[in-house]
Amino acid sequence: MIKYVQAISPRHAEGLVKSVYAQIKRDFGKIVEPFLMHSPIPELLAGTWMACRETELAGSVARYIKEAVAISVSQQNQCPYCIDAHTIMLCADNEKELSKAIKNRNYSKIKDTKARAIVEWLQNGYGPKPFNEKERPEIVGTVAYFHYINRMANVLLSDTPLPANQRLLRGTMLSVATLMFSGSVHCSITAGESLQFLAEVGLPTDFAWAKGALNVAKAYSRFAKTIENAGSVLPFEVRSCVEAQIDDAMTTHKKSQLTSVDELEANREFRDEAAKAAYQLALLTALASHSVDEKVVNTFRKHFPKDSQLLGALAWASFTAARKICVQL
Repeated sequence: MIKYVQAISPRHAEGLVKSVYAQIKRDFGKIVEPFLMHSPIPELLAGTWMACRETELAGSVARYIKEAVAISVSQQNQCPYCIDAHTIMLCADNEKELSKAIKNRNYSKIKDTKARAIVEWLQNGYGPKPFNEKERPEIVGTVAYFHYINRMANVLLSDTPLPANQRLLRGTMLSVATLMFSGSVHCSITAGESLQFLAEVGLPTDFAWAKGALNVAKAYSRFAKTIENAGSVLPFEVRSCVEAQIDDAMTTHKKSQLTSVDELEANREFRDEAAKAAYQLALLTALASHSVDEKVVNTFRKHFPKDSQLLGALAWASFTAARKICVQL
């Protein structure tokens, strides 16, 4: 279930949204909620899709490796929706034992040495890279994408993509979902086909990790530009303060420094209530997205009532955290 924003349904989609939806259905198998929730800003939908497609779906690194990355990053960010979603994808790729080992954090049970090395690298907070320079754009790009989408999902989606969350029904629904994606997960994906949706722009310097794969570099350059545009809803002083807080969190090796609205209110003063509300939403999304609740969202929407404004603020905060995490990888 999508919360707080009204997505454009595939049946009513037009223009860019319709074109992106068509490619998502073809290449991903289904137009799922993490893409649907971006549709109030068509360019952001396109940027999100191409960042996902050109890293997780396309390329030479095995899909199961990148799905293992997806689950591992989602565990770090406490994103139950994405953990379930990519457990489904790993099972659809005939990697049920791998998904089980990662979910249970029983890494010694991972038989594939490459997958185990990458999962342990993620869970140990990075360090020496267990991949080569050719693999770097796809793997780091997938890491960046899931640091972004986890934060968005924690705010805008329910706890699972499965129709039924009852324990007795989860096994059945997981099997049905696995069958649904079993065809698409084995499809051959031609790199670069999503780039048609947005105009070419230069790659920001902090995305140097993407340069080894032209399609990944072009996808992330476009995505970064759409985020910049969408994030303009946030006052400049808010963005500056949030970036400084994220930098501090990265320096002190903490995933989150602030976990409640009360702490945020005590730590920063702004000239007006709108900026204060924007700061609360953006900082919590970046550093503790699982704690963003209806009160935080409603306080923001008193001053920024449009779906596109909420989506833009969340996207900027999520992407800013993701790019700062990945700049050293």
